[in-house]
Amino acid sequence: MTGAQEILFERRGALAVATLNRPGALNALTLGMIREFGPRLRDWAEDPSVAAVVVKGAGERAFCAGGDLRAFWDSRQGDRLQAGAFFREEYRLDRQVFRFPKPYIAVIDGIAMGGGVGVSVHGRHRVATERTRFAMPETGIGLFPDVGGSYFLPRLPGELGLYLGLAGRRLEAADCLYCGIATHYVESAALAALESALAEISPTETADAAVSEILDRASCDPGPSDLAADREAIDRCFARDSVEDIVAALEAEGTDWSRRTLERLQACSPTSLKLAFRQIRLGAGMDFEAAMAMEFRLSQACLAGHDFLEGIRAVVIDKDMAPVWDPASLAEVDEAVVAASFEAQPLPDLTFD
Repeated sequence: MTGAQEILFERRGALAVATLNRPGALNALTLGMIREFGPRLRDWAEDPSVAAVVVKGAGERAFCAGGDLRAFWDSRQGDRLQAGAFFREEYRLDRQVFRFPKPYIAVIDGIAMGGGVGVSVHGRHRVATERTRFAMPETGIGLFPDVGGSYFLPRLPGELGLYLGLAGRRLEAADCLYCGIATHYVESAALAALESALAEISPTETADAAVSEILDRASCDPGPSDLAADREAIDRCFARDSVEDIVAALEAEGTDWSRRTLERLQACSPTSLKLAFRQIRLGAGMDFEAAMAMEFRLSQACLAGHDFLEGIRAVVIDKDMAPVWDPASLAEVDEAVVAASFEAQPLPDLTFD
């Protein structure tokens, strides 16, 4: 086992294994972890002795709960360039996962949010377990569903992506399989055996088929999806032209689900809801690289604004869960400010080698 303490790297035959190793912090990504992982992925992509990659989290609670938000708070009076570097390098890592040329297996055993979504959902194979808790809750902290949310959310069935991106609903394994976020379901007790089976594959051109066969054999039925039961209402209420229209549709729906959804939206940053709506609609027509470049601009706009740091304060620092958004309502959000967030920012645009 080699590598920095926060992320561990291992070879088991032709299988390369990366373990996000901050269980006490729910394996939240740091800039150091990103800087370790990116070069290792490049090496594995070029190494003919590596047939496949497994990415997992240490401990039993989380795959990866996101980026290290406390680090953003600590730099709030300091170096904006450092915060910008985190997003730039994180998004480049997400692109490496998306373009990885070999089987990439993310074992989403536990919580996966934010940065954990970026290093899992874009991989070729995504394994959920009974402990999976997947969400994109960024609008609740004054951000937007990033790490490639612009790309994968609008490609989910119907209006599920817009719903998940705006409301931040937490999904379990059956829900993840239903909407295509996960490709397989494996009980957590069987993960060690699954990894051992993957370690037996050979670094040949048939690695894709071998990995698929092993995963298919290990996969079982997680049971019914709660998300599926809400699908018709989701598609009906979220197939709208603005956040305000969605709110009106939810109010007219008058069901327990619509009331819960309204409560979620009302707790979110109004600015973030507007950004996310436009982001997801635009992302439907973009390739991955264009979507990530758009997200980098948005990240810089959020760093310069009020709501992102206020969301971190409320959720991570003071933990009062009572952010004071500015502006406080959808009606007060300046559409010119929203539009400007998609334009060039002071830092250079995100590019890829």
